[in-house]
Amino acid sequence: MAFPPGLGPSDHDLDLDRRRRLGLVEAVWGEHKSPAQIAAIIKAMRAAGELVLVTRVSEEQVAAVLTLLGPEGDVLEGVWHHQEARCLTLPALPVPDPGLGTVAILGAGSSDLAVAAEAHLALACHGVASDLILDVGVAGLHRLLARLAGLGRYRVLIVCAGMEGALPTVVAGLLPQPVIGVPVSVGYGVSKGGRAALQGMLASCAPGLTVVNIDNGYGAAMAALRILQAPRGRGG
Repeated sequence: MAFPPGLGPSDHDLDLDRRRRLGLVEAVWGEHKSPAQIAAIIKAMRAAGELVLVTRVSEEQVAAVLTLLGPEGDVLEGVWHHQEARCLTLPALPVPDPGLGTVAILGAGSSDLAVAAEAHLALACHGVASDLILDVGVAGLHRLLARLAGLGRYRVLIVCAGMEGALPTVVAGLLPQPVIGVPVSVGYGVSKGGRAALQGMLASCAPGLTVVNIDNGYGAAMAALRILQAPRGRGG
């Protein structure tokens, strides 16, 4: 990969102040980065004592990054490849903070797992406990209705759905907590890579439903985190 003059793979302007400023760890988007770039960013973040979350990485990228970091034994302490979430983290994740409460991450079907798992992991990186609840889509509405009483104990609900994306609207019409809808790029024909689900959620008649971008499990987790942190006065 070619870099502009004076800019090499290790010259990244990282936002290492984000945790203090916003309460959020800077995540590294891995999909369009080379292994050399990812490895350089990991070194810089670990040198600053920051937790590393690399999203959207393939198994090939992870293998190459680990090879590049191989001689750096201290850097690799606690490294973990989360295959379902397509993410890489290090070091060990923090213990959940019970004061933040628990988030429920619902998926209409098992095809939503990768996006839901990304949200689950992103919350875990910030010490937030969450439960994954799959296969509660509107095609079998009784499965959701059977869980309604239990869902009442969660502080925030993240709801992932592809196809027509109706599940977040149903959930937001039945439960009082903040509901964050995540359109998933799953579905036939006119589903258009998640656009039908996105448009359906944006046009929802359930008041107060928050919607993030297609497949953006990380963004949904950060929206939930902001909600959870609000009572603590952060940013006030």
